[in-house]
Parts: sequence; C-alpha cells; structure tokens
Amino acid sequence: MTVESTAGRKPRRTTAKRAGAKKPPAPAAAAGQPELVQLLTPEGKRVEHPEYSIDLGPEELRGLYRDMVLTRRFDAEATALQRQGELGLWASLLGQEAAQIGSGRALRDDDYVFPTYREHGVAWCRGVDPTNLLGMFRGVNNGGWDPASNNFHLYTIVIGSQALHATGYAMGVAKDGADSAVIAYFGDGASSQGDVAEAFTFSAVYNAPVVFFCQNNQWAISEPTEKQTRVPLYQRAQGYGFPGVRVDGNDVLACLAVTRSALERARRGEGPTLVEAFTYRMGAHTTSDDPTKYRRDEEREAWEAKDPILRLRAYLEAEGIADAAFLAGLDQESEELGRHVREAIRLMPDPDTMAIFENIYADGHALVDEERAQFAAYQASFAEEGN
Repeated sequence: MTVESTAGRKPRRTTAKRAGAKKPPAPAAAAGQPELVQLLTPEGKRVEHPEYSIDLGPEELRGLYRDMVLTRRFDAEATALQRQGELGLWASLLGQEAAQIGSGRALRDDDYVFPTYREHGVAWCRGVDPTNLLGMFRGVNNGGWDPASNNFHLYTIVIGSQALHATGYAMGVAKDGADSAVIAYFGDGASSQGDVAEAFTFSAVYNAPVVFFCQNNQWAISEPTEKQTRVPLYQRAQGYGFPGVRVDGNDVLACLAVTRSALERARRGEGPTLVEAFTYRMGAHTTSDDPTKYRRDEEREAWEAKDPILRLRAYLEAEGIADAAFLAGLDQESEELGRHVREAIRLMPDPDTMAIFENIYADGHALVDEERAQFAAYQASFAEEGN
C-alpha cells in the first residue's frame, strides 16, 4: 500500500484574491539583524513581502496543512517504533515540516532532489511511500525506492556529499538543454563541510541550475550555529558569486514562495541560489541523541511558540478555510496513517546480521572475511548459551 499526499501536489498560482483589507507588509528586520522573508507570522497573520508573494486557493492551503500534519504523524510513529526496537535509528524532522513541505511543493515533477537523511516531508511530496523510509533505518534495504521513479535520490548519510552530487547532476541537466532544476538539502552543520564549499564553487563557475536548501535548525548535533560561522549562513553565497536568501523556515507559505522563485531562476539559466530556512529542530538530532545535555528548555519553548503547523492552522481557521469537518477528517486520516505504518513495520523481516559484510569489495577481502568469521562465531555463541 502506498500512502501519499494528493492535495496540493503542484501548487498553482491563482488570480482570485480573498475579499478584505490589504495584507500588511512583513515587519522590517531589526537593526543589525538579517532580513527574514516571512509571509505568515507566528500568530497566523498574513503579511506581504516586496520581493516574494504567493496567492493560493483554499484547496491548496488545506493541502499544505494536510501535508504537514501527516508528515508529523508519520515522524512521530517512526520515533516510537525506534523506541520499541523496530528501527535501529531515526532522524526526526519535528519542527521542520514547513521548510520541507513548502520547498517540496515548489518542485516540478521533472526536477531532481538530493536529500540528506531527514527529508521525510520532501519524500512525502515526491510520492515516496513513507514505509520505504523505515526499511532503510531498520536495515532491511539500502534505500527502498527507485530514485528515477520519483526524481528523489536515496538518503545520504555522509554529511554534505549530496551537495556535490546535486551540482554534478545539475551541470549535466544544463548540458542536456533541459529546463528542469535540481535541489540539494543539507543542514547548518553540513554547511561547514568542504564538499559543500566545493559544490558552491563548481555550481557558480558552471552556472548550474541548482538550489542549495539549507535547513538551519540551529544545532549541528550539539554544536550551535554561532560556533560554525561568523556571518548568517545565507550570506556565504556572496563569496561564491550567487545570491542567498534567508526565509522563515517555520512559514510554509514563505518557504514555498522563496523556493519556487529560486527554482525558476535556475530554470532561466541564471545559476544557483542558496536558501537558508531559519527553523528549529524541536526533537533530538537522532534517537541516539539527548538534547537536554546541550540546550535549555526555554529555547525549545520559545520555538514551540513558532510551530509551523499551529501557525498555518490559525490562519486557516481565521479565514474560514478549515472547518471542523476538515480537521476531524484529517485527524482520522492521521490515525489511519499511523496504523498503516505500524502494520507495515511488522511485515518487514528482521535485518540480516551478516549483510554488513557484503557489498564492500567486489572481489572480497581477507580482512573482511576474517571479521565476518569472528562475528559469525560471536553470534553462534549466544545460541550455544541458550542450549
């Protein structure tokens, strides 16, 4: 069974505007602070931006809300499954739903995505069955989906390498004369990697049609952003010769508008753009992490007040776009998704404990053979003790 979102798959621009007073302008950046593109305030108030705008109909807005709610539910189920021993690890996206859904819905079907290991919301937008993501973290497959079917590459665990992959792919797209674009996702921690710097250099020199989408969730595991850079991350693009923009990563409308603009710029042959989605990882880096060791509860509470889902819900309810029937139906759909995920994990086989030694060297290796034999003996010792 494949579960995917259908509402709002390719948000279209509409000409009809809702009746009422003109939207106020977005608040100006505080003195000395970087500009933050915002179209929806944390209180759910619609504002305008002089360079980025978007006009979506009620169905499209409800589709974005549905995407975020179901993505968060899937993520919560996956976290619970890891705690129950069904997954070896899980990297939660809690708090980053707007950045992923907004940017994911800005993509055309022929665009290509290079994710890290946390882009569950983007995978949802690309039509990847969410249970396929679980197989990789359970250790029963090497990805679980065909990248060519959804133009969504397999997850990348090596930090930052996908930026180079995306750049090379985008250079090929340009040479083929296609008008599609490429997007690479990475975090604030990955922005410090040499691979990312090299990708910036090559993409600028070759005018590659690529968007670098950095989800700055404030923490690279336990390292805060201020320990990695002396300037806002989006300003790094200036040194490479292409534009950078910081967007409110908890504002799904702004993320959609900014990413769409960057992708269109790439398709016009104007080269790369760096988008810094300023957001927050409300959970742990992965399920093996304990964020209470390095950050304060007050910090998380401050960001919870900017929750991307609550923000959009406040706007939808205030505008009469989401009624009780819609919200109740979505709650039921969320429960069905959770049940589907739980049932799917029970049907997955246990990981093959010896598979770790396969596919390392094409012709085998003496050291790997020795390690395999040692591990096999270790595993057999438990069976002997049980007898």
